[in-house]
Amino acid sequence: MITKLGAGRLLLLTAVILCVAITTGTFVTLFLFLLDKAIHFRFSHRWLLYLLPVAGLVTHFIYQSVGKSAEKGNDLIIEQIHQGGGAVPPQMAPVILLSTLLTHLFGGSAGREGTAVQTGGSIAAFFSTLVRVAPADLSIILIAGIAGGFAAVFGTPVAGAIFALEVLAIGKIDYKAIIPALSAAVIANLTVAAWGFSHLHYHIELSAIELSSLKESSFYQLLLLVKIIAASAGFGLAGYLFSVLNHEVKAVSKKLLKHKWMIPVAGGLTVVALTLLLGQPDYLNLGVDAEYPGAVTISSAFKPGGAGPFSWLWKIIFTVLTIGTGFKGGEITPLFYIGATLGNTLASILRSPVGLFAALGFIGVFAGATNTPIASTIMGVELFGGDYLLFFAVSCITAYVFSGHSGIYMAQKIGVPKFFANRSDTSLSEAMIRRGYLHEKFKRYRF
Repeated sequence: MITKLGAGRLLLLTAVILCVAITTGTFVTLFLFLLDKAIHFRFSHRWLLYLLPVAGLVTHFIYQSVGKSAEKGNDLIIEQIHQGGGAVPPQMAPVILLSTLLTHLFGGSAGREGTAVQTGGSIAAFFSTLVRVAPADLSIILIAGIAGGFAAVFGTPVAGAIFALEVLAIGKIDYKAIIPALSAAVIANLTVAAWGFSHLHYHIELSAIELSSLKESSFYQLLLLVKIIAASAGFGLAGYLFSVLNHEVKAVSKKLLKHKWMIPVAGGLTVVALTLLLGQPDYLNLGVDAEYPGAVTISSAFKPGGAGPFSWLWKIIFTVLTIGTGFKGGEITPLFYIGATLGNTLASILRSPVGLFAALGFIGVFAGATNTPIASTIMGVELFGGDYLLFFAVSCITAYVFSGHSGIYMAQKIGVPKFFANRSDTSLSEAMIRRGYLHEKFKRYRF
């Protein structure tokens, strides 16, 4: 693609991508700063959780009044890349920032990548319109925007670039935008660093006996690999469960509740009730910072006893209730939490290194729910180092297979089916028309 560009067109495309990356990195830095303040403010004012239904109501009316077309979020950007269109509204960036901050300020269980990716896509669309780039280049710039947003929010530039390419179609990658995507990811990540923001990275700790066995015993290595495959099948099924429940909550909510504004109110009330029932706030917000000593977080899951046996399931429930009823923010950081805590639990059952299995779950559930095994593997290297690259790849690919044709992005195309019986060139929304027992039952009734 690049070789076919004229000098002027190539220069214009480069300048636009540079502007997109720097602006996205700056915007994401501001977002991360405000997000941290919002979450810690709620930590010290726990009564804010009781206003979560009100925050959901406000979010609903914000999107109805100024951002209705942006409500599809990441799926809108993916659709526009496939269609080569420019219908990504410029107000998407400020609207998703405000709505995500509202979600976390009042305790909703959500992520942050949705804000970053939609910011990158919105900024990319804005600059494309501003300079009137050629229609053929619009999808490339949108991909660069996704890459820049992902890299900026997680501090993983290579994974960000591959994710922007891989997330578009299951089993198929078009490399025409590989250079713009990588360039935008690197520049956006450097921009965040230039503003003085540092990302949290994790460390896999193995005992002296585990390290010695891993290096010297072929039998131990083989046995560990078998355990990893078994655990990773669980990671893929967890990704499948999360994706299906997320879409089920959306579908059932629309069937049960006559007025759309009632959906986020009901979701907020349910999250509040569950938190009171459990008596602990561990499954609210991102799950990165501890609200109190001993809270279950992503970091605690890397240590023995750092997660309960069903922490992963509770996080799934809290997140699908939050996101599925209209709150904003994204799903990926909760997926990291789900994976790390599930890895912690499975490590205890399989008598395996806790830190390693938490890391494998971290990236494995992400791979299964987003259908991006290559980006997930690379993310593992960028976050945890390259010593366990083989294990990362085995885990992500296994989880990817076991998650089936499900995913959190319904606009994803099925480029190469995972199973022979499935059709290619359809979207996940078309492949998941048979949404499950509850959805089929509710289709028989009118509300």
